[in-house]
Amino acid sequence: MLVGLPLEMVHGSGRVALIYMAGVMAGSLGTSVFDTDVYLVGASGGVYALLAAHLANVLLNYNNMQCGILRLFGILAIASCDVGYAIYSRYAAEAMGPPVSYVAHLTGALAGLTIGLLVLKNFEQKLHEQLLWWVALGVYAACTIFAVLFNIMNPTVEAVENLGDGVNSQYVYNRFGV
Repeated sequence: MLVGLPLEMVHGSGRVALIYMAGVMAGSLGTSVFDTDVYLVGASGGVYALLAAHLANVLLNYNNMQCGILRLFGILAIASCDVGYAIYSRYAAEAMGPPVSYVAHLTGALAGLTIGLLVLKNFEQKLHEQLLWWVALGVYAACTIFAVLFNIMNPTVEAVENLGDGVNSQYVYNRFGV
């Protein structure tokens, strides 16, 4: 609510929903490629996409904003603290449960930045911002295509134990979550 509502008030629900869903998908795909030993629960990729969309909003509309630099530092401070804590929890702290996937956070943020640059309203478009639009489109498309192809070409099959009550599942495709 705190992250998405300000964006939604300026740019509309459809654009914010697209950014959120792209972040969820990117978080899942990124984890399936780079960090397969963790379980994904929740929507951290989508939340980080919304955080990074604030960064995209500042990049696109800096000249029309009041306190744009303050917004930029606030976004970076919140994201840096949370990603730092996730990395610390994963590698330095005593494990209390399944590890946290910081890769979902980072790939969700990358999706939020790139999709945010593509779909958020730019109130004064300049020539160099058109180039930035094409670069963002290329980065998002290349990363998504790579992750999908990686998952198709490298399916991980693991045996599953007896689930009880006569239910015995033989295989689970980890990377697809099926």
